[in-house]
Amino acid sequence: MRRLLAAVVVAASATVGLSACGGDSDRPDIVVTTNILGDVVTRLVGDTADVSVLMKPNADPHSFGISAKEAGDVEQADLVVANGLGLEEGLESVLDSARERGVDVLSVGEEIDPLDYTTTESETKDPHFWTDPARMITATEIIEDRLTDDLDDDDAAKIRDAAADYRSQLEDLDREVAEKLGSVPVDRRKLVTNHHVFGYLADRFNYEVIGAIIPGGTTLAAPSAADLRDLSQVIRDSGVPAIFADSSQPQRLADVLASEAGVNVEVVPLFSESLTDPDGEAGNYIDMQRTNAERISGALTPR
Repeated sequence: MRRLLAAVVVAASATVGLSACGGDSDRPDIVVTTNILGDVVTRLVGDTADVSVLMKPNADPHSFGISAKEAGDVEQADLVVANGLGLEEGLESVLDSARERGVDVLSVGEEIDPLDYTTTESETKDPHFWTDPARMITATEIIEDRLTDDLDDDDAAKIRDAAADYRSQLEDLDREVAEKLGSVPVDRRKLVTNHHVFGYLADRFNYEVIGAIIPGGTTLAAPSAADLRDLSQVIRDSGVPAIFADSSQPQRLADVLASEAGVNVEVVPLFSESLTDPDGEAGNYIDMQRTNAERISGALTPR
């Protein structure tokens, strides 16, 4: 990390976006695994570093892959910012190799007091912490601290000012999401999703995840016929009016389940795992959460 910090101190000012690693030898290279954290990191570092985001828009963090060149960029980076907690299932060997080479890898999810997720087979930590804006405020603090560690006050202030401004926006978002989700009657705050991705949202805003089409915290699993029958019965018994499916995944299973339940259940797409292209409805983290809150509250509020 000290190599990164030294480079930040002498970095030349220039415009930077989600650029490729090695674009400027005078600036440090930061690689971010997911596009959600990529949005955060880019806002914090501004023009002090080159930021490369591995996960493309509308991708699935559980299954996306990278090229050999991108794997090399990870191993040559000054800092890698990862979600961790097993989210980036296709990158685990690459991240392990980077650590062995001495690359500073920050696994943000491991430092935000993650929630437990229990399946019928095991208990693990839930990696989907970004569904709670308050957790993302904490994540921003963790990333900020790593970026500014050992910097002189004047140099650290540049990143800290950007982080403070972004956290102010996140605090506004948190209040807005709380208001929208809090407007749903308590007895209708029940979520059925394509997989278990909203545990943090449910914990924070007093919702209940009553079931998931894919019985687990990853999209790589598959439901059995018995799983679908059991969940269909839960839907009929609870009277939920909507199933929420990730926008990056085909809605076939959600559509099948809606049909199996024997009731009129709306299938509502959410941006639960990935940002869209910048000009899309979830082009950044704040827009993503705002859109999701609007769709959840709209689908569950009596009409």
